Amino acid sequence: MTDIATLRMAAIAAVLAASSSGEDPSQIARKSGEAWARDHRRMNMGYSSLMHSRSSRSPWR
Repeated sequence: MTDIATLRMAAIAAVLAASSSGEDPSQIARKSGEAWARDHRRMNMGYSSLMHSRSSRSPWR
């Protein structure tokens, strides 16, 4: 009887581990997104383009 209970617990743990390996859907909006989306957001807010900001010289150089 204990072998069946052990196998059942192992199966439940395996299913839970497999289903929780994905990304948390509540955190999807916190990601920065694709480069083109960031570029469009920057341009709509009046900032320089992402390409310009990446290619500009850093003040630490």
